[in-house]
Amino acid sequence: MSEFNLPTEVVELPSKGLVYPEGHPLREGKIEIKYMTAKEEDILTNQAYIEKGTVLDELLKSVIVSKINVKDLIVGDKNAALIATRVLGYGKDYSFSYLGDSHDVDLSTLENKEFDETQLTEGNKFFYTLPHSNIDVTFKILDGHDETKIEKEIQGLKKLNKNASPELSTRLKYIITSVNGDNESKTVRNFVENGLLARDSRALRNHLKEVQPDVDLTYTTDSNEEITIPIGLSFFWPDF
Repeated sequence: MSEFNLPTEVVELPSKGLVYPEGHPLREGKIEIKYMTAKEEDILTNQAYIEKGTVLDELLKSVIVSKINVKDLIVGDKNAALIATRVLGYGKDYSFSYLGDSHDVDLSTLENKEFDETQLTEGNKFFYTLPHSNIDVTFKILDGHDETKIEKEIQGLKKLNKNASPELSTRLKYIITSVNGDNESKTVRNFVENGLLARDSRALRNHLKEVQPDVDLTYTTDSNEEITIPIGLSFFWPDF
């Protein structure tokens, strides 16, 4: 029986591995992925995965050679893995539509954002003073485990109230890890619901965008408008 040894590539993680605990395999700051095959195309068209919203995670599970749990990846590192997978599978040229216009991107030119590791206090923990209330908070970059918990909580809240729109506040309850040194979940949740000013919420979210490790997905249109390159099913299969 013939053996097929597929080539692999090493992907440098935007986080440099610094947001993961000591001894964690992602702490090395890189992962190894293999080229896509017909098996991965089956994953991308799997209707059950698509309906559950897990298709991209299943794809990464299949192509990542490194012994890791895909849900351990923070979103920026996951983006780097998805972009590398797309390039190895279908090439560097990617077209997407925005406001009816088609835009072409050379994915091989995308670079990781500069990550200022001095922002980290320890592990996946960042310190920030809310500018309007002067309250000290710590926050973290969400990983796949957090995203799963958030989605389940949001679904539960919407079952109780179909008109509810709890996405923003729910995410903040997972992003913020302490308030004025108090890291009790009850304290954080009470603060988000009753004490977090709207302008402080926006300032924190903007700060999070600035400091979180990620691939620079900024794209400038012909009209000089800056937009974010979309990554979804159509990133791999334009027909979707």
